[in-house]
Amino acid sequence: MNRREELGTFLRARRDALTPADVGLPAGRGRRTKGLRREEVSMLAGVSVTWYTWLEQGRRINASTDVLEAVARALLLDDAARQHLLTLASDAPTDAVEVPEQAPDALVRMITAMEPAPAYVLGPRWEFLAWNRAQARLYPMIERLADHERNLLWVVFAEPTARRLVADWPVQARRILAEFRADVASLRADPGVTTLVERLRGTSPEFAEWWSQADVARFRTRVRSYDHPRAGRLVFEYQQLTASEWPSLRVVVQLPVPGDDSAARLAAWRDMA
Repeated sequence: MNRREELGTFLRARRDALTPADVGLPAGRGRRTKGLRREEVSMLAGVSVTWYTWLEQGRRINASTDVLEAVARALLLDDAARQHLLTLASDAPTDAVEVPEQAPDALVRMITAMEPAPAYVLGPRWEFLAWNRAQARLYPMIERLADHERNLLWVVFAEPTARRLVADWPVQARRILAEFRADVASLRADPGVTTLVERLRGTSPEFAEWWSQADVARFRTRVRSYDHPRAGRLVFEYQQLTASEWPSLRVVVQLPVPGDDSAARLAAWRDMA
């Protein structure tokens, strides 16, 4: 799916997610449309129905930033969804994505220095490039996965032990998927991203359902809980960093929560079966 097709999918999903009451319109009688009608969105945005229809159909039409902003307001998009809309509507060419086979040594030393906090390095398609010992204790399967499965999104939706590990899996999985979608918007034509999405749509019913809803979200620091098979209930603060020298890579660290001993209990298990 190219960006234009993705744009149409995104707009339809956002339109379907709204009701007339959400935007101050009467519902009317005998309404069959799931969400808002195209006519209602075009009226709220101040554009013609034909133009908006073409936009949803992924046609190559000139869409100024001002007009796209009007569509974003009509659909009540938040900042993350608004930026996603602008990215998908852009005709700016994208460079080929180069994925390093391993993380730069400086980033490997960085996550090693973060012990006993679990930490790892992600590539542009969210592939795991490096991780520290604490991360391997938190999630031992990371060292056993095949190369094509060593991806955060694949792990969250298709690896059974990861699903059991994450305490509130449905909430966290949906949030991670929304962040991934926003993060790779400019890479949607990339073969690696396309292949990953198609494999997950055929593997995980939850992924297939939630992907069709086209939710997007910016990364947000949050507390995550894990039901570890040996260390018990663990709680960490999930944080993400981007190195200036390698902007396509992300360093993810799970910080100890003040007053909590999760990191110490996890560190006590030195030999994972």
